[in-house]
Amino acid sequence: MPPIENDWLAPLTEEFHKPYYKKLFDTVIKEYNSGQAVYPPADDIFNAFHFTPLSKVKVVILGQDPYHEPNQAHGLSFSVKPGVKIPPSLVNIYKELQDDLGLKIPNNGFLKKWADQGVMLLNTVLTVRAHEANSHKNIGWEEFTDAAIRILNQENHPIVFMLWGAPAGKKKAMLNNPNHLILTAPHPSPLSAYRGFFGCKHFSKANEFLIAHGETPIDWQIEDI
Repeated sequence: MPPIENDWLAPLTEEFHKPYYKKLFDTVIKEYNSGQAVYPPADDIFNAFHFTPLSKVKVVILGQDPYHEPNQAHGLSFSVKPGVKIPPSLVNIYKELQDDLGLKIPNNGFLKKWADQGVMLLNTVLTVRAHEANSHKNIGWEEFTDAAIRILNQENHPIVFMLWGAPAGKKKAMLNNPNHLILTAPHPSPLSAYRGFFGCKHFSKANEFLIAHGETPIDWQIEDI
């Protein structure tokens, strides 16, 4: 778990000293040392923070927990490493991008280009046991990522929050800063995307909001590898 060293460090430092975080840290280290596979690789746990400094955040896409199969998770919600099959939820995200903005569907699910432009790809839980979705729920990650969401809410530069699915939607109550745009929709999972994720047009709405507030829009096109 490499330390966070950019401008996220100062506002998060208080969290690192709280009793829940010590317990969380000890639990996570124990899990990684257990001999059972845990994802993402330990060095990638905080990539959402490493790749998207607080001052650069323009959009937040909130996921649940990391992918739990080998070589998928690398610390960014919905993203997978190059060469890995595109997961079903991301397939649906790409379909919505195509319908909304006319973008080409790429041959990979590596979303670091978004993170580098200020799209924070944050999961509410940052680790998971292999083959066991949500296995690190309620060990303390939610308290930590809620703190990050509160920090983002306090930022005065405009941020778009995309909250997909019921767990992410519950975070809306934490977001009361009028400078921000809150967009909610069903989850892009094949189980729920047809209930209103398709057609939500969150990507064009985000760019329209950013442009209206003097910000550079996001180039959502992921290139083929």
